[in-house]
Amino acid sequence: MRVLPSEHLMPGKTDSAALPDQPSKLPPLIRRTDFVAFTLAALLLIAIVGVLYVAKAFFLPVVMAVVAGTMLSPAASFLEKRRVPRAMGAVLIVIAVTMVVAFIGALIASPAMQWSSRLPELGAQLKDKLHVFDRPLALWQELQTMVGGGDGLSGFQMPKFDWVQPTLEFLSPTFAEFLLFFATLILFIASWRDLRRALILTFSDRDARLRTLRILNEIEVHLGNYLLTVTLINIGVGIATGIVCAITGMPNPAGLGALAATLNFIPIIGPVAMFAVLVVVGLVAFPTLGGGLMAALAFGGITFLEGHFVTPTIIGRRLALNALAVFVALAFWTWLWGPMGAFLSSPLLIVGLILKEHLWPENSPQLPQA
Repeated sequence: MRVLPSEHLMPGKTDSAALPDQPSKLPPLIRRTDFVAFTLAALLLIAIVGVLYVAKAFFLPVVMAVVAGTMLSPAASFLEKRRVPRAMGAVLIVIAVTMVVAFIGALIASPAMQWSSRLPELGAQLKDKLHVFDRPLALWQELQTMVGGGDGLSGFQMPKFDWVQPTLEFLSPTFAEFLLFFATLILFIASWRDLRRALILTFSDRDARLRTLRILNEIEVHLGNYLLTVTLINIGVGIATGIVCAITGMPNPAGLGALAATLNFIPIIGPVAMFAVLVVVGLVAFPTLGGGLMAALAFGGITFLEGHFVTPTIIGRRLALNALAVFVALAFWTWLWGPMGAFLSSPLLIVGLILKEHLWPENSPQLPQA
């Protein structure tokens, strides 16, 4: 009997030893479960942002009170060590801060009301002072016409002041928001120690409790130091601005200094707005363009030194705030919650950096550098 080769008996089978090694099947770069998890996380983030935007009247006062209460908690602990009950200390701290804010507001409000009653007259004076820009505007209009653009700058007119009332309505919170803020602030400072204990005891694992304790301690210390340091820096900026305004002969130097200190709490936007205010006030108050710009240019030098040397030296070494992160946080929270969101952008960024440092520590495996 003739024996057939194995390939004739099983035509679908071949000898594996005779074929080259087949490449193993690589796993996909993105697993389906990872994609689903990322999509759900993105949808959750969008939903949270939407809720924060729609329910601004509730969340803004509460978050503002929690952040401010965390900053002021060390002062309440200091008073508690001096045998002052924490609830009474919370009330005293809120009253003291409110009086300081009211004093600064009075310095700013008095000249602002006087100037607001003279807006048409001041607008006419400012238009007369800006005749020096007629030729550059005419050249720009000719260039725009040459390239086929419209005549949007023809007949340049001073902007109307119809924005004043909507701006004041946008900046002014309602009475209910004020009440919610003060009530939450006092209760938060008074009960912060109990809230800390409750948050720590929420976790049953010892390591999780220690991590939560470290996070809460670091947030309280960093936010307290941030408030104290930034307040002292801004007071210095306000005093320097007031001195410059007094030397250059600007009207109401105390109010302008208080406004500079207040606006400097808002990164980037605040100094730019103060520079614009000084330019407008200077152009109206002085007969010449050079004299009107002296205070604004001096303020620009002060903020340049403060922003590039003083603040990074004092705060940057502690928290290592990235300029891009500060700008993106400022843009996001300003879009979400307006001027109060701009004030909260840096404290919330600090909280986020602390959470990132403890939840994703730097000693975790790192990718090789390119």
